This record gives sequence, C-alpha cells and structure tokens, in this order.
Amino acid sequence: MLVFQRTSGDEYGRVGFLPLAGNPRQTVTKLSCERVHFAGARGLCLTPDKSALGWVYQARVFGSDFRVQRAVSLPGLISRARVSPDGRYGATTGFVTGHSYADDSFSVQTFILDLAGGKKIANLEDFAVYHRGREVTAEDRNFWGVTFAADSNRFYVTMATGGKIYLVEGDIRHRRGRTIHENVECPSISPDGTRIAYKGVGWRLSVLDLATGREWRTGETRSIDDQVEWLDNERIVYGHDGATWTVPADGSDAPRKLIDGALSPAVVREVS
Repeated sequence: MLVFQRTSGDEYGRVGFLPLAGNPRQTVTKLSCERVHFAGARGLCLTPDKSALGWVYQARVFGSDFRVQRAVSLPGLISRARVSPDGRYGATTGFVTGHSYADDSFSVQTFILDLAGGKKIANLEDFAVYHRGREVTAEDRNFWGVTFAADSNRFYVTMATGGKIYLVEGDIRHRRGRTIHENVECPSISPDGTRIAYKGVGWRLSVLDLATGREWRTGETRSIDDQVEWLDNERIVYGHDGATWTVPADGSDAPRKLIDGALSPAVVREVS
C-alpha cells in the first residue's frame, strides 16, 4: 500500500492510500497533513500548530484507522517525517531558521519520538557523532532526513558541519553515530538494507552501495527536493511538482508519473 498527501482540489492536504496490488483504487481519508509517513501499524502526520506562537508544528501519531491517537508539539517549520519499520519510533525534522536546505543560513532540529508513548525521546544534536574516530563537537552541526534500518534501532541521517555534508549511521539505544560517506542528503535505505537512495550533488537522485561505497545517479535528471522511498528493491518513489513519481534505482530508465496530485509517498510493508 502507498500512503500519500493529496495536493489538489477540495482534498488538498488530506491523506490518501492506494493498494499496490489488485484493484489500484485511491481512498482519501479525513486526516490532513503536510508530511506523512506510515509503517508497522502507526503513522506520523506533521501539521502546523495553529494554536502556538511562532514556528511550531505538531507530530500527530495515528493508527491503521487513520485516527489521531496522540500528538507532540515541536519547534520549527515542517520538513521531514519517518516511522521505523515496527512502528516503535518516529523521526521528524523542522527548520528552526531558514526555509530551505539550499539556504546557507538554515538550521534544523531532528527529533526521535516514542510513538507508542507519544513523547520526544531524543534530539540528534545530543548524540555523540564521530568522524574518523574523533567526536564532532562543532556547534554548527545540523541533522536532517532520518531513515530507519530493519531493526528500528539503527538509522541513517544527514549531518552538515564545517561546510561539508556527511551520511551518518546512528544507534538510538547508545545515542551515538559515525560518518560513513560524504555528500548524501535525505537518505532512504532499501528494503534489503544494502543501498541508500539520496539527494546527491545538485539534488540529483543517486544511490549508494553500503558495502562497496560505489555510487551512481538514477535516470531522474531533474533537481528533486524530497526524501525518497523505495517502492521495492528495484524502484524508488518521490514527490515532485505536485505528483508522485517512480524511477529505477539502477539508473536503467527514465522516471514516470505514478500518482497525479499526491506528495509525501510512504510505502507500507508487512512487518516480519
């Protein structure tokens, strides 16, 4: 099943879903979000907190019935949302200053949430992160775009510091991480855990092989500002220009439009 945010007409902002097998008929729910993600029978819906002063958003936890169960208020402007494969954790990113990753003065905060309890459990700025064996203590660290591995404890995230961008492999339980590659933004791990799809230089969608370090571009030639999802082990999906697109991860073909009027796609898989 593919969950997404509608971007057209009277349904704008509402969450919809589409079976990936059988009858591909869309269903639109009453839930409204600006970013949405779903996994392990729990969803995460990010929406502005209109009752608060300044930049504040709500991370709303919802179930398989698309009804909100609890909410957490967090600082910033909405950017990214992810749920771990078992539905235990969520991750959110919001701009604290600036409005774009292309803005040199931007600052973001990324939080790990306990979705069952509906509470914030960690700010990634409090994690110990190591680069070539030495802890990175610079105050200019920014983290964004979490993607969870199959065990839900391990994750990957972008870190920027000192004018450089790194891919960090992190551990929630031990509150630590280490850099493993450069120039990887908004990572997304493949279902088999072997590759990372990401925004590369010029925000060209690219893929990194975690075992070998080999990287390549996909057939998507446009600049894409989204955190992609893996439709399966061969294809990725992403939002662009008000629609959801798919492209082969191996670079063998051009992109094609999958759903018109839909952004923030999340592929819902069975929990093993």
